[in-house]
Amino acid sequence: MAGKALFVIMSDDLRFDAGVIVAYNSIKNKRFDDLKVMFFGPSQTRLTKLEGDTKKMVQELIQNKMVDSACVGIADMMKIRPDLEKMGITLMSAGDRIAYYLKEGYEIITF
Repeated sequence: MAGKALFVIMSDDLRFDAGVIVAYNSIKNKRFDDLKVMFFGPSQTRLTKLEGDTKKMVQELIQNKMVDSACVGIADMMKIRPDLEKMGITLMSAGDRIAYYLKEGYEIITF
């Protein structure tokens, strides 16, 4: 296994799907000692519109506590806070969370 990673998913296109799939498979196959996922920016709106397999993967990541958070500032700006909270996603400052994970020795991987 490799060290610790934080996947920051920012995109609202196929890169979003790629990030979710890689995170999901990495967790299933225990590729990292620890892996967390964070959503930031346009990806947060995409979260509220998910369907099919991608939606199921995200739900499983949330249920298994692999999703750290989504950015509270973006959620408020885009007026999607209630939708994200309903999904069970914790809302926090993205900058604070990234700084925390860097201090804890995580590699940051963006999608």
